[in-house]
Amino acid sequence: MLKKERHDFVMRQINLHNRVLTSDLVHLLNVSEDTIRRDLQELAEKGQLSKVHGGALSKSYQSSFDDSEVYAKDAKISIAKKTISLIKDGMVILTGGGTSIIELAKQLPENLNATFFTISPLVAIELAKYAKVEVILIGGLFSKNSQITYGGHVITQLSEINADLCLLGTSAIHPHDGLTDTDWEINQLKKAMLSASKKSVILCISEKLDTSLRLKVAPLENIDYLITELNPQAPELNAYKAVKTLQIL
Repeated sequence: MLKKERHDFVMRQINLHNRVLTSDLVHLLNVSEDTIRRDLQELAEKGQLSKVHGGALSKSYQSSFDDSEVYAKDAKISIAKKTISLIKDGMVILTGGGTSIIELAKQLPENLNATFFTISPLVAIELAKYAKVEVILIGGLFSKNSQITYGGHVITQLSEINADLCLLGTSAIHPHDGLTDTDWEINQLKKAMLSASKKSVILCISEKLDTSLRLKVAPLENIDYLITELNPQAPELNAYKAVKTLQIL
């Protein structure tokens, strides 16, 4: 595979999953670790990604206030507008982080009266712009990579919440493998968030459909709503409609 082809592959993985591990790229591309490290360094020098220990992150994942860096922005706005139909006055809502959730926070009705718990300081800042929204930032260890709080203290606080809705982005979703990710700590955090809510909502651009990563978060049977930018009748969603408990918006 030519260098440009490798770089294109790396950037697609970054855009889809927000972060990649060097070890995964070595396996997927069947090249040496030194080759991947050089590729990531070159892409970082071009400003296309952020190189971190063990892999790389999407620029939009770390620069969430720069609209020009947000991947698939129009799709995420469409998803946000669909998600708003599930949010009602008086609700207690729990959110994760990431650009899809930030776009949602930007699209909320001006007069919404609700309480939001979040593990993302970036989401909290957007939510704080609404006069009638109470914002509770769940504190703990801070992940410089994912820009969210995590760890045992966060999970303990989550166990004391009974939210109406849990709103999560996802790195990957598959009709058989369910929700998956690459980070053990983030997986445990997402599991705790799903357990802390009556209903769960996954916000997902269609490019992430039918993708699977190494670590299981939850089966689709544990999710109530899947929201993409696609028409709910789109053929790409047929396999997900087979899950009886899952509603597609």
